[in-house]
Amino acid sequence: MRISQHLSFAATPLSIIVSVIAIVAAAVLGFMAWRRSGYAKSIGLLELARLAIISLVAVLLNQPEWIEEYRPENRPMVAVLFDDSASMETVDVVPTTPSADQRDGAAISREEAIRPWTNRDTWRRIEERLDVTIQPLGDRAKEQPASADQAQSQEEPAVQSNRTNLAAPLMELADNAEQLLGVVLISDGDWNEGPPPVEAASRLRMRGVPIFTVATGSANRLPDLELVSADVPTFAATGKMVRIPIAIDSSLPREVSTTVSLRVSDQETITKEIRVAPMSRTFESLSWKPAVAGDYSLEISIPLQDQEAIETNNQRTAPISIRQEQLKVLIVESTPRWEYRYLRNALSRDPGVEVACLLFHPGLEKAGGGSQDYIKAFPEEMGELSEFDVVFLGDVGLDDGQLTEAQCELLKGLVEHQASGLVLMPGFQGRQFTLLDTELGELYPVVMDPSQPDGWGSRESGHFELTERGRASLLTRLADSSEENLQVWEDLPGFQWYAPVLRSKAGSEVLAVHNEMSNQHGRLPLLVTRTFGAGKVLFMGTDGAWRWRKGVEDKYHYRFWGQVVRWMAYQRNMAKGETMRLYYTPDQPDLRQSMTLSAHVMDSGGEPMQQGNVVAQIVTPSGATETVRLLSDGDRWGVFQGRFTPREPGSHRVLLTCEQTSASLQTGFFVQGQLGEPIGKPARPDVLQELAVVSRGRAVQADQINEVLDSLAELPLPPPSIRRLQLWSHPLCGGLLILLLGGFWIGRKSVGLV
Repeated sequence: MRISQHLSFAATPLSIIVSVIAIVAAAVLGFMAWRRSGYAKSIGLLELARLAIISLVAVLLNQPEWIEEYRPENRPMVAVLFDDSASMETVDVVPTTPSADQRDGAAISREEAIRPWTNRDTWRRIEERLDVTIQPLGDRAKEQPASADQAQSQEEPAVQSNRTNLAAPLMELADNAEQLLGVVLISDGDWNEGPPPVEAASRLRMRGVPIFTVATGSANRLPDLELVSADVPTFAATGKMVRIPIAIDSSLPREVSTTVSLRVSDQETITKEIRVAPMSRTFESLSWKPAVAGDYSLEISIPLQDQEAIETNNQRTAPISIRQEQLKVLIVESTPRWEYRYLRNALSRDPGVEVACLLFHPGLEKAGGGSQDYIKAFPEEMGELSEFDVVFLGDVGLDDGQLTEAQCELLKGLVEHQASGLVLMPGFQGRQFTLLDTELGELYPVVMDPSQPDGWGSRESGHFELTERGRASLLTRLADSSEENLQVWEDLPGFQWYAPVLRSKAGSEVLAVHNEMSNQHGRLPLLVTRTFGAGKVLFMGTDGAWRWRKGVEDKYHYRFWGQVVRWMAYQRNMAKGETMRLYYTPDQPDLRQSMTLSAHVMDSGGEPMQQGNVVAQIVTPSGATETVRLLSDGDRWGVFQGRFTPREPGSHRVLLTCEQTSASLQTGFFVQGQLGEPIGKPARPDVLQELAVVSRGRAVQADQINEVLDSLAELPLPPPSIRRLQLWSHPLCGGLLILLLGGFWIGRKSVGLV
């Protein structure tokens, strides 16, 4: 570190004139006083002291500063950062000057296109003046070898980043790099980790360091078919159709007719012919009916098409568990209306459903019915009620000795904490209006009209009309294709009574509305769902679903209510043991998507445990183990919750244990996504352009090396570091002046002038 020192003044012409006049006047007047004293030695010394004080004040008036300049011995630095992520393997760069062994118009990879920028020889031109460091974005600790020959001689392959973080290396340079003159960033602009890189560009701008961005890759997507999603459920039941929605993204300029294949653990293959629209996303579904319980692996794939550039994104694999299903459903009704009778028959004949019915029979002394699936009273204990996966509430209320407020509170807790489902099916007697003032009122997904408690009836039949949400919902899927399903709903027999609904509540999903009736809020909602706590609520606004059997028997009626029960009980039955149950949301999480783990734990006596040590040990696909401690929310339902963020795709194994009961439960979940960056995504030169503009740099293309070298050569060297010591305001100068004034005053007093 070289240092130069000198004294500087911030004087003005006026301050110089005043200083000179003051010093000259002090000298003349002092000499005259000395002469009048007969040239006495004491008077001469006093006048010299006066002249020194005035001279010091005159010097300080011109603001003297002691300046030290520090010039570092090392040269200014230019940092060259290049993208080494998987997206750089995309072959979509057509060089303007192809090499001798390359045919004209043939594309090369982004990694190959930026190779000249990572060669040390490229920077020899400016290395006489500047130090150049070349480093990959994925591994900042490793500097590139000095030449291509040295790179080839290395035995260990270069480490490739799985994700791209543009902000972190730029922030590191802005905070730690000394004598940084400029940054060259070579990338396709695609970043998927860390904060926005423009924040780092702003920090570099404050240091006066420009970023020269080099964009590589095409901003247009390659011709490709990509199987972007396959929503395989966590589990399903034997003998029940499993519907797997898929989405295919096409960047081909033409419509494609292809075959989607579903392979089940190398045992059977199901195929379906579909047509994929050009330059858009196509949604379809596959259906599979498992016959045997067990754990399976489903592989969904589409064949490679002509001119398709990427082969690695045409397939997805996910696990699924097939079980012997036995769901428990409770139906509560006042009188056995037609809707209740056909619903009970539909669920009783479902082999995967165990039904319990409760009829209050207003006006009669005894509740219940005559067959074995009837119960005589509403379950009063939490343990009894928590056995039910779904509860149907018909035209019942608080009056006539039916439900009580305590039972309504239990039902709310069952949905909120136990992940059970609640189906609200009001009737023309309007008894459910009495439930709106209880704990259940919070669960309603709609706002009811209190002026018309009996609902609305008409001679002309009304019909359901699916909303956009309803057309995509699994609940309303009564046919395999979207077009057939829409036609089925249009042809369903109508209803002649509907509930007095004003509008849906915020946070709910309207699946179907009245095809004709509307009010100031829009069309009247008839089929509405919402999530409440851990469970789900469904509002059915008519009592005419039983008419769907006309001409087709149980084809649509049984299918609809079977789907409702399984949709509501799905989450609750993800994993369960004798004293523990585990469910999580979302059930098919994406990579780095936070999950909520909820466990319902019972003690040895079968009662919900309110406090305890509940731990989930999660084994990732790589074999690493993460421990999540589930905490009790203090509620009497025995619910423990924790959060987990998966950082690896694939199957995760879970071991849930409770220290107090020594109980354990083993299960697993599947995380969707890819660990590395996908190949074939379009480049994002706009990101690099923004970084260059913010930092006052320049954005160029991969073939403009000379332009960047010229710009770097023209950058002015960073100014030296300067330290200024302001003598005119320094405490030592003030102290010296006070000391001189004190000595002068004492001297005058000693010679008798005061």
